[in-house]
Amino acid sequence: MKRTHADLNVLAATKYKTNGNGSAGPQPMDIEKIFGENCFGLEEMNNRLPKETYQSLLATIEQGMPLDMAIADSVALAMKEWAVERGASHFTHWFQPMTGSTAEKHDSFITPNRGGGAIAKFSGKDLIQGEPDASSFPSGGVRATFEARGYTAWDPTSPAFIIENKEGSYLAIPTAFASWSGEALDNKTPLLRSMEVINDAALRVLKLFDVHDVSQVVSTVGCEQEYFLIDEEYYYRRPDLMTCGRTLFGARPPRGQELDDHYFGSIPDRVLSCMLETEKELYRLGVPVKTRHNEVAPSQYEIAPIFENTNIAADHQQLIMLTLQRIARKHGMVCLLHEKPFAGLNGSGKHNNWSLGTDTGMNLLEPGDNPHDNMQFLFFCAAVIKAVHRHQDLLRISVASAGNDHRLGANEAPPAIISIFLGEQLEDVYNQIDSGNATESKQ
Repeated sequence: MKRTHADLNVLAATKYKTNGNGSAGPQPMDIEKIFGENCFGLEEMNNRLPKETYQSLLATIEQGMPLDMAIADSVALAMKEWAVERGASHFTHWFQPMTGSTAEKHDSFITPNRGGGAIAKFSGKDLIQGEPDASSFPSGGVRATFEARGYTAWDPTSPAFIIENKEGSYLAIPTAFASWSGEALDNKTPLLRSMEVINDAALRVLKLFDVHDVSQVVSTVGCEQEYFLIDEEYYYRRPDLMTCGRTLFGARPPRGQELDDHYFGSIPDRVLSCMLETEKELYRLGVPVKTRHNEVAPSQYEIAPIFENTNIAADHQQLIMLTLQRIARKHGMVCLLHEKPFAGLNGSGKHNNWSLGTDTGMNLLEPGDNPHDNMQFLFFCAAVIKAVHRHQDLLRISVASAGNDHRLGANEAPPAIISIFLGEQLEDVYNQIDSGNATESKQ
């Protein structure tokens, strides 16, 4: 695809928002006011749903109770009214097939009536289940044609949200994706199943420690998303970047990351403008982004949210990546999310700050001031150590994508070998236990 220099200069131009006088200027952001306004969260549910319906749904979300199908129509009506008020004309079951990204099929709320007009309609059946074709997704071709269909199932534990466009908006409903016989065809279904197993096992252990006020244990994650921002002009000059998301050849830059001066450096105005707009959109979607900074490589940056329930955090991670890519284009840049877009420079990781927590606010992997006396912590920590030792092959396979294998190793973090670093204090405590009895914790 050929482009003139004039075209490329236009693409490279920074697109700043303007204030009422037509000049570039800062846009005020009231975070408390806008946070979650495009998210059908607990507060919105409480305001719109009948009390009995809300309490039933809350038991499913917070205590893991089975979903009462009788409340589906009531929830669907409230969700539709909220979405239409926010300009939505369509809804989609938003799911995560094994492609590394999200998928969606949009259906209109519109239903024709006898008078030749139309009404907005959204039933409990529409909310709970959809039937997108699964034959063209990964694993679809290994099944017989008549078995290749897939079903989406509403995940009530992850809130629905609104995706906006300058021409309108649509309601996105997080869902699981499975075959007609129950095989998982996505990333959410195995995650939900694993969280259920962890909850059951952890509750049994807590009872052994005489903890009886906990009704649910969940894993939590805070993902640190690294990414590159490059000018659209240079992106369109590189067919390898456009096709593969990474460069396949090219000369090394005269100056890379050798001086370590980009890491935590001052953020360029154009990039900061892009970050601010991205964060504003994510706040409106209820994503609790917390940190932004320059990363090690030139033109590399990071965005990190506060840790959340792993299921919600995984959905929010997809929204972060989608929003980064969409907003970057508005500022004349392209966001690269490939794990190793440039040889000789650091790649982009997604470090996971993972833990286990209870619905009462207890962090099960918090050692405290004297971990040698904290038997509950030592038990859960030992369980994680054993799990990593026994299932390190599964952990490695879970991140063994072609792009990530380009990144792992050398000076990258982490290396390609699965290992655990406990720190000097905990290592000493476990060595004491191995010798017979733990009597002290190094300070």
